[in-house]
Amino acid sequence: VQLQASGGGLVQAGGSLRLSCAASGVTFSSHAMGWFRQAPGKEREFVAAINTGGSRTYYADSVKGRFTISRDNAESTVYLQMNRLTLEDTALYYCVGRRVVTGSSALYTGGYDYWGQGTQVTVSS
Repeated sequence: VQLQASGGGLVQAGGSLRLSCAASGVTFSSHAMGWFRQAPGKEREFVAAINTGGSRTYYADSVKGRFTISRDNAESTVYLQMNRLTLEDTALYYCVGRRVVTGSSALYTGGYDYWGQGTQVTVSS
């Protein structure tokens, strides 16, 4: 199982970035997906989650209204669109996956089975 995240980079405050995470070695449609992040000196924190079909999403309060998680099951890819970025969004972002029953509408803020390698997002003033 491999989760390959990409799309991170350096952006000015107020700007946008779109992260992608391509999954391989799994039946993607059987996995709830999500994003976590870890800033320097801080604990890893939940960012966003999406169910297997993409019909339901859930966000941490800190990103609600600014970030959007989505998925393309045909491409086995999950995305995180990040708008109005702030300095506090600077972190290493990880995509995560959790095997569930196909068609499940469940969302998860933890208990993920698979973690990607992370992609760095740095927001400058």
